[in-house]
Amino acid sequence: MSGLMTLGARAMFANYAALQTTSANIANANTAGYSRQQVELATAGGQYTGAGFFGRGVSVETVARATDAFLTREAAVSRASAAEDATRLEQLSRLEQVFPPGEQGLGHAAGSLLNAFVDVANRPQDISARQVVLARADELATRFRDASAQIDALQAGVSADLAGTVATVNTLAQRVTELNRQIAAVQSSGHTPNDLMDQRDLMISEISEHIQVTSIRANDGTLGLFIGGGQPLVMGTSAQQLKALPDLYDPSRTRLTLSQAGSDLRLSAEGLGGGSLAGLLKFQNEDLSDARALVGQLASAITSQLNDQQALGLDLRQPAASGSPLLELAAPRVLPSTLNTGAGSVTISVTDARQLQASEYMLRTDPNNAGQYLLQRLSDGLERSVTSGDTIDGFQIDVASAPNDGDRFLLQPVSNAASGAALALADPRGIAAASPVSATIGADNTGTASIDSLRTVSAPTAGVTVDISFTDDSGGYSWSGSDGSAGGGTWTAGEPISINGFELRLRGVPRSGDQLQVAPTVYSGANNGNALALLSLRDERMVGEELLPGGSLSPGETITDAYARAMADIGLKVQGTRSSSAITSAVAKATRDTLSSRTGVNLDEEAARMIQFQQSYQAAAKMLQVAQGVFDTLLQMTGR
Repeated sequence: MSGLMTLGARAMFANYAALQTTSANIANANTAGYSRQQVELATAGGQYTGAGFFGRGVSVETVARATDAFLTREAAVSRASAAEDATRLEQLSRLEQVFPPGEQGLGHAAGSLLNAFVDVANRPQDISARQVVLARADELATRFRDASAQIDALQAGVSADLAGTVATVNTLAQRVTELNRQIAAVQSSGHTPNDLMDQRDLMISEISEHIQVTSIRANDGTLGLFIGGGQPLVMGTSAQQLKALPDLYDPSRTRLTLSQAGSDLRLSAEGLGGGSLAGLLKFQNEDLSDARALVGQLASAITSQLNDQQALGLDLRQPAASGSPLLELAAPRVLPSTLNTGAGSVTISVTDARQLQASEYMLRTDPNNAGQYLLQRLSDGLERSVTSGDTIDGFQIDVASAPNDGDRFLLQPVSNAASGAALALADPRGIAAASPVSATIGADNTGTASIDSLRTVSAPTAGVTVDISFTDDSGGYSWSGSDGSAGGGTWTAGEPISINGFELRLRGVPRSGDQLQVAPTVYSGANNGNALALLSLRDERMVGEELLPGGSLSPGETITDAYARAMADIGLKVQGTRSSSAITSAVAKATRDTLSSRTGVNLDEEAARMIQFQQSYQAAAKMLQVAQGVFDTLLQMTGR
């Protein structure tokens, strides 16, 4: 009789446990990170009798959670990739606003400044026309400063986000260690603490959104988490600290490190694999750095060309003087590493703004050649060997005192330029609209040649008059200067005659015996030669010339074309990252949905199981009722 009662009691307990577990599943159907649980049942084993083995009912082995290690890992990796792309896209969308199109853009402001020289060329003595030039120059400088300030604000935001995310990861890592401790404490019982393991998986998934992790399970049930190509973040019940520290060169930037054995190991964006931290670092080190250099390159090119051409002309003041700078910029910077051990000093100076590239450079000592250095252009990785005094990409490198081996310097020829953009000229009479020399045609000339333009390209010898005589109808000419200089050449239609720092272009055709004279300008108020030269900068390829290995120069771009290219570059990055983000987000969602279908709660399925276990429970109760009836019958038969 006791056997039948035991069978019924065991059956009721097993089905009650199944009902309880199913109820918990239904209750947690919308709980984040919850994995479906299921009671695992087994027969209690047979009891031997002379008539054979009789079953002893059912027993509850354990309560298991639905899990899939492969899908869990894939979901975490895909979440990290999606978070990286989404974070970078968000930052790039903000950066795109630094390069607006149309009238709000730097290209339009630069074009407006150069176009303002039209009125100055038409009316060299008109103070109001000159005042418009100064207003346009001040507007251009303001826009360069604003662009630089917006980039600085983005950098400050990135640094704050990095610090906040690092604090979040450290907190989550500590929670994982606490869960590891609790899981290890009960793992020896032979049963897994399902709820604790769900919580730990959820913590790891949240960490993966910020930084991609690899997990390895230990024998005691704890998990080790590794980042950055195998660096331990969590080992059992201890966690290493992530740190957001100032950059070794530029303290306004942030670097990510992992504290290990009392030292800080730097983590690169590429080594992180994914997560919002990788997206922030990549945006800071690549996109934001490139944008800062692009703005600085534009500012350096147009400022240099304007100031150089301004210096070649004569202003309206009496007595007339060479033009003073129209705009000013912040000086190039050299940032030594905080890890440098020597007192080496490096300076850079711009020699040709046309050849400046939108990049930063890393200078380090050459371990194989004393007195030589290795210079790496960070935008494309090009590395060259240089010595003190060499000129590379339009700037000169000077080493005042030799650094120690291993010392490094970050060179910023243009990155800081726009931050100091300002109007350098306040007096409109200081605009050098006049050319220092004027050209006249001989009264007795028989050809059709006339003066098309006279442009000063370098400072002419002061006070020198140059007489040009055409010696034949094919364009041959000779010239003599009042200082005793002389020479000759052949004129070709469309090509200038270059003598004593000026370029003279002709319309028509000269004949043998025709005379031209280029003499110092007497009255600057009536001359517009340099204003025309300043106006011609609209079509000047002043941005991004590059010296090729063979010694030739690759053509640069006009200031408006260069700005259009900068907008296009940023736009392409935004579009590319948007596409990548859409793909990785879709992959992450698909992986998450697949994992949920394997481990999540299906309410319809649980409702069906609820009915199934309810019926089983009722059958077990009926078994006890039958056993009770049999027992009562036996009592009646014995007269008790």
